[in-house]
Amino acid sequence: MSATDRALDLTQAAAAAAADKLGSDLIAYDVSEQLAITDVFLVVTASNERQVGAVVDGIEEALRGLDARPVRREGDRQQRWVLLDYLDLVVHVQHTDERKFYALERLWHDCPRIDLGAVDDRR
Repeated sequence: MSATDRALDLTQAAAAAAADKLGSDLIAYDVSEQLAITDVFLVVTASNERQVGAVVDGIEEALRGLDARPVRREGDRQQRWVLLDYLDLVVHVQHTDERKFYALERLWHDCPRIDLGAVDDRR
């Protein structure tokens, strides 16, 4: 089973919003065959705490336009790694240091990557 159309739509909208707020190194993985709790992980890097907050706010605003609200939001006090859980999509917005240290790509590199289309072209 692969990610649902809804999950893919949310992923594209979240990625576009993150890129608009200067999020970088965007990678999305279809984790639907590995995890029962979500279909897609989207990982985004931000260069400082303020930018982490801006990227998170941009994603939330964009996805509200698609009638999606996170059921869980974690890490927004320190603004170093914020997780937004939309059930079908989990977004990780990480400060550059956390992205390097935790290297989520190592954990999920066996899962299919999702083409982010025009967002990939902005990098």
